[in-house]
Amino acid sequence: MAKPPLGRVLERHVERSVQEALEDTRVVLVNGARQSGKSTLLRQLARGSDAEWRDLDVPQVRRAALTDPTGFVDFPGMMVIDEIQRVPDLFLPIKVEVDNDPRPGRYLLTGSARILGLRGLPDALPGRMETIELWPFSQGEIDEAPDGFIDAAFGQGPELRHTSDISRAEYADRIVRGGFPEAVARTNVRRRQRFHDSYVADLVARDVSQLSEIERVAQMRALIRLLAARSGQLLVAASLGGDAGISQATALRYLGLLEEVFLIKRIPAWSRNLGSRAVKTSKMAFVDSGVAANLLGADPRSLVRPGGPFGELLEGFVVMELARQATWAETRVELFHYRTKDKVEVDAVLEDRTGRVVGIEVKAASTVGPDDFRGLRHLEQLLGDDFIAGIVLYTGRQTLPFGPRLRAMPVSSIWEVAA
Repeated sequence: MAKPPLGRVLERHVERSVQEALEDTRVVLVNGARQSGKSTLLRQLARGSDAEWRDLDVPQVRRAALTDPTGFVDFPGMMVIDEIQRVPDLFLPIKVEVDNDPRPGRYLLTGSARILGLRGLPDALPGRMETIELWPFSQGEIDEAPDGFIDAAFGQGPELRHTSDISRAEYADRIVRGGFPEAVARTNVRRRQRFHDSYVADLVARDVSQLSEIERVAQMRALIRLLAARSGQLLVAASLGGDAGISQATALRYLGLLEEVFLIKRIPAWSRNLGSRAVKTSKMAFVDSGVAANLLGADPRSLVRPGGPFGELLEGFVVMELARQATWAETRVELFHYRTKDKVEVDAVLEDRTGRVVGIEVKAASTVGPDDFRGLRHLEQLLGDDFIAGIVLYTGRQTLPFGPRLRAMPVSSIWEVAA
């Protein structure tokens, strides 16, 4: 496996997006999970400038913002405000400031919750703010690899080829490591596990509790463990709530909170109304595979043993690599899953703005057979010419043809293929 970076690496894709946004947008928000490197990224971007830095995680700074929001944001140059979700009352004074002085790059904000989902947030900045999401490191960022799979798949279709030297054991290592900078930097397995333990505990005790009163913290933690165990399955709130000892309504609210703090991501169901058999229920993936593996007590060796959760965690790992890449790919795509009532399914459906589709199926095996393409063939028949390619990502090392538009490719193609 590639050597982990020493310290935090500047996310090259997001850096470019933030720099471009600051050139023509008054307020830029970098939003994403805690510990994903937002503050580090902004400090590097603001280095050498006269920007004023305000960290709302610091109690006295937060008190000042709460006491006098208008005076807090009154600054003639660029102001960087870290963890803006802690004082949502700042948004209206920021609106007043940028309306009076519409120069681009006035405010650079970070948030660890989906800001637009915060309770009571005023609709303060339409047309004035650009939001850029920052995820934990992609595998390409860790390896300094191209991260060009989405553009290559839509550009080359079934002509895409790749070979890989990565083994099943190394894929297991990558899943357990995850992408949080702190976890990547820790080569000691026990220290990495402690980071993941603390991450979930702090998220529930701190960020989730700030967004909403939680009546049953123990049940929230049980729900999180259940979600890890059901990675890749349909997100059925009634079933999850029953197993966690909470009502369906409470389960739905808790799921929404976990999504707002970037612990999980919903993958909506894909349908073009081409048939009435499509299931409309979303699936769920953990934003970071290392967190999910740690919740299950999985280490790299136990993961690949018979009966281990390798397949489920590999699917979530792949889906989130695609989700990260979709934020910077030149081809503008949306990410879905597809499943029929007859249990014909495709793990990931990428659809561009013109309706062209690339289907992705994930297999934890190092060999692939015709039956592994069942869902992709079904999708190909539904879509006709709009179906660009169907790709089974597997833990083998070669690209293999299974039809004019169907290929098996190594999982590492996602980050090792250039656009």
